[in-house]
Amino acid sequence: MSRRQVYRDLDTLIASGVPVAGERGLGYMATAEVTLPPLNLTLAEMEALQLGLAVVAEGGDAELRAASRSLSQKLDAVLPEGRPPPASAPMGLAVGAFAEAARGFRHMPAIRAAIRARQKLRLAIPSDPAAPVRVVRPLRLDYWGRVWTATVWCETTQGFADLRVDLIEAATPLPQLFVDEPGRRLADRQAASG
Repeated sequence: MSRRQVYRDLDTLIASGVPVAGERGLGYMATAEVTLPPLNLTLAEMEALQLGLAVVAEGGDAELRAASRSLSQKLDAVLPEGRPPPASAPMGLAVGAFAEAARGFRHMPAIRAAIRARQKLRLAIPSDPAAPVRVVRPLRLDYWGRVWTATVWCETTQGFADLRVDLIEAATPLPQLFVDEPGRRLADRQAASG
């Protein structure tokens, strides 16, 4: 292999995103094990990624548990912050345990389906002193760094709420559908939030 070919190969590696440091004549080295290009993920893709991390973090392999926690911290560090967490959400959402995040994923399909179908849900949240059982109109799911919240219009309390999905014990679809009504729409919640 010629010296020129080595330089071409290094240029190709650098152009493809591999971090290479060094100088011609002195030497080169890759500065990171793996570097990924910027990614744009959908909420469903992010949910799948977090579920995978949560499953690995609960496994028996100590090296993989540590790697899943490290990867999750890296993801949390680069997620856009767009807006502050809802006022009703507890502080330190990004520090939540992996097991708690995994517990919430079991309700995601029912909540997503209810949002699409505009179907009411009965939610059981025993840890919620305000309303341990609620009938809600689910409006949106949001991700806050390993914790998902559901923005709902709560028919039980007659107001909007941001509920942590990992605290929901049961999510039961009800036969009632709902339509947009002034004061109970997602746009009304966003306007009130400023």
